[in-house]
Amino acid sequence: MTETANLEIPLLEAAQAQKHVTVNEALIRLDALVQLRLQSLSLSIPPLEASEGHAWAIAENATAAWEGKDGKLALWDNGGWVFVEPRVGWCAWVLDINGEVRFDGVRWNEVAAASGPVSGAALRFRVLEFDQPIAAGGRQSTSQVVPAHSMVFGVTVRVISEITGTLTSWSLGAAGCDDRFGSDLGLSLNSHARGVLGTPLTEYTDMPIDLSPEGGEFSGGIIRFAVHYAELTLPSAV
Repeated sequence: MTETANLEIPLLEAAQAQKHVTVNEALIRLDALVQLRLQSLSLSIPPLEASEGHAWAIAENATAAWEGKDGKLALWDNGGWVFVEPRVGWCAWVLDINGEVRFDGVRWNEVAAASGPVSGAALRFRVLEFDQPIAAGGRQSTSQVVPAHSMVFGVTVRVISEITGTLTSWSLGAAGCDDRFGSDLGLSLNSHARGVLGTPLTEYTDMPIDLSPEGGEFSGGIIRFAVHYAELTLPSAV
């Protein structure tokens, strides 16, 4: 036996020379796999740049240095790739979706608040975060949208660059109601709002959030959004 069964950590041999090489390789693998963080689940081509200790779950139809490694974990170590076979039940945090996933032996699935044990259907709680620059003028909608068939529980915002213009305040709304998430909101840096709905809002098409000036018009500013919603996912295809 030259390596461990689960993390494939190399083992020292009796009277082995240069033991530090094997020990360092083992420590590097432990550093990457314990409290596993994946940069992404969606890449099939190695990234142009990688940092020591970064890891990816390789998507299907991998090419270049990842060719033939579909489904494996790719760890960047000392200028090259180390590949590890994930095991059923492994969990990881995925940075580009900002969520937790679990490996079922075939694929990485997002960890849901509730899920079906067989079909894969789930109830998932999500937060859509983005920064919205304000254009000069009146009422306007965000460039990012809440996905169709989502159930929105509320929207929280913070002013990260002072809102300017002739307005005295502003309101936050959606789906035909300009102040659904709040009105008379502040303009200064770090002003914030916590718009909580008594009844969740569900739209069946993609839905932007609306910003409306009160007492004048916008000329600039940036608002950081966090849309808090739930998504009902379908059972797996058969």
